[in-house]
Amino acid sequence: MLKRGRVIEIKSHGELEAMRAAGIVVARALALIAEAVKPGVTTAELDEIAETTIRDAGAVPSFKGYHGFPASICASVNEQVVHGIPAKTQILADGDLISVDCGAILDGWHGDSAITLPIGTVSAEDLALSDATREAMLAGIAVMSPGGKLTDISFAIESRVHEIEEANGVEYGIVPDYGGHGIGTSMHMEPFLPNYGKPGRGPRLRTGMAIAVEPMLTLGTEQTLELDDGWTVVTQDGSRAAHWEHSVAITDNGPWILTAPADA
Repeated sequence: MLKRGRVIEIKSHGELEAMRAAGIVVARALALIAEAVKPGVTTAELDEIAETTIRDAGAVPSFKGYHGFPASICASVNEQVVHGIPAKTQILADGDLISVDCGAILDGWHGDSAITLPIGTVSAEDLALSDATREAMLAGIAVMSPGGKLTDISFAIESRVHEIEEANGVEYGIVPDYGGHGIGTSMHMEPFLPNYGKPGRGPRLRTGMAIAVEPMLTLGTEQTLELDDGWTVVTQDGSRAAHWEHSVAITDNGPWILTAPADA
C-alpha cells in the first residue's frame, strides 16, 4: 500500500515495479526516436513515433494535455533547452542537436526520461556537451542512497560538471531555473531537485522515494528565456543546450534506474 510522508511519496517495492513498467515504455519510445532521427525528419514525426509506441503499450502520454501542452514529447533543438513543441515545420538538419523528453502513464504510474541526440554530423563541441550532461546525470544517480540528503545529488551533478570542465578546458552553463523532481502517481511531485548546490541539505533520502534526475547544460550562459508559445525555453545568448534525464528509485540495494531500457 502506498505510504506518504508529509510531502514526498514513498512507494512499496511493488509500486516501484509498476513504475518500472512505465519506465520501460518510455525507454522504448526514446529508443525508436533515436533510430529515426536524421536530417529531413520533422519533430512532429518524432512525436508521432512516441505517441504510437506509448499507446500501443497500453499507456498514455503524460505530456499530452499537461497544462495544455499539445504533444507527447518535448523536442528541443539547438538553443532550445526544454519544452520545445514538436511541429511539422521544424525539420531537422545536419549538425543539429536535439533533446527529446518523453513521459508515459501506465496503470496510474509515471515514467519520465530525456536524451540528447546528434543529427547527422555534429561538432565535437556539441557531442562533448551532451556527454558532459549525461555524465553529470549519472554522477547524481550514483549517490542516491537511503540516509543521504537531497542536495547530495545536486552537489554530485555540479561537481561532475566542474571535473569535466577542468579536464577539457571548457565552461558550461548549468541552467538554474529547471531541475529534477519527485515522480510517481504524478509526473511532477515534491521534492524539487536543483542541479547545483552544497551537499547535506534538504529532505533525507529514503527507500521508496523516486526522483527524476535531469541536468541541463549549455555551451554559454545559464540564463534562459521562454518564447511566446508559453512553453519553449531557450538560452538567452543562443548557445546550444543538452538535457538528459532518468527516473530513479532509491532502494536498499542502490539506485534503480526505472527508465533504463528493458534489457539494462
